[in-house]
Amino acid sequence: MSRGYNPRSANGAFRRKVRARMRAENAPCHICRGGLGPIRYDQPSDPQHPLSFVVDEVRPVSRWREFGYESPEAACRDPENLAPAHYVCNAAKSNKLPNETKSVAAAKIFTSDGKW
Repeated sequence: MSRGYNPRSANGAFRRKVRARMRAENAPCHICRGGLGPIRYDQPSDPQHPLSFVVDEVRPVSRWREFGYESPEAACRDPENLAPAHYVCNAAKSNKLPNETKSVAAAKIFTSDGKW
């Protein structure tokens, strides 16, 4: 695996299908469980839009061996490991499990004044 390799983008077609399905379901953020409000599925996924939509790997890809995956790609392709999240919640979660972080508290700090 070369430096800069991203297993998420290596499977572009699969990832686009997952994103489309999650958008259609309009599900809440699996990290804050809607505590920050609805995911803004219509906004670009970037730092300028903290409540925008990202696909989160529930069990972090960087810890793939710990969870019994055969590769980082396998962690990215496991439908049971993928869930919708706010950009800010995902950033606060980092490479932890949802129960290992205080993502909602950290995310509220970033969004409480309406500025990111």
